[in-house]
Amino acid sequence: MLKLSQVLKINALSSGITGLGLVLFAETAATLFEVQPTAPFMATGIFLMLFASFVYYNAVQNPVKTAQVRLIIILDRLWVLGSVLTIFLLYSVVSFLGIALIGGVALWVLAMAILQQKGLTLIRS
Repeated sequence: MLKLSQVLKINALSSGITGLGLVLFAETAATLFEVQPTAPFMATGIFLMLFASFVYYNAVQNPVKTAQVRLIIILDRLWVLGSVLTIFLLYSVVSFLGIALIGGVALWVLAMAILQQKGLTLIRS
C-alpha cells in the first residue's frame, strides 16, 4: 500500500503534467475536443499547475497536515463532480474523444481521492 505522501506526490505530478500540457498545447486540446476556444484549456491548465504545487507542498510536510489533505480530497471530489456535469452538459458539443478524456481523467482523480482518504484513515488509526 502506498503511503499518503506518495499518493499526494503522484497526484501532484499527474496534475502538474496535465496542467502544463493544457497550457502548452491548448490549441491541440481544443482541436481534439472539436471546439474553438482555447481559453478554457489554458485556464484549466493554470489551475492544475497551482493545484499541483499545493498538493506537492503538502506531500513533503512532516507530519502531513490532515486539514490540508482533507481540502485536497474535497477539491478532487469537486473535480469529479464537475467532470460528470461537464459530460452531461457538453456531450453534444464536445467530441467523443473529448468526453472520453474528461471521463478518464475523472476516474483517475476519483482514484486519487480514494487513496488519499485511505491514507488519512491509516494516519488517524
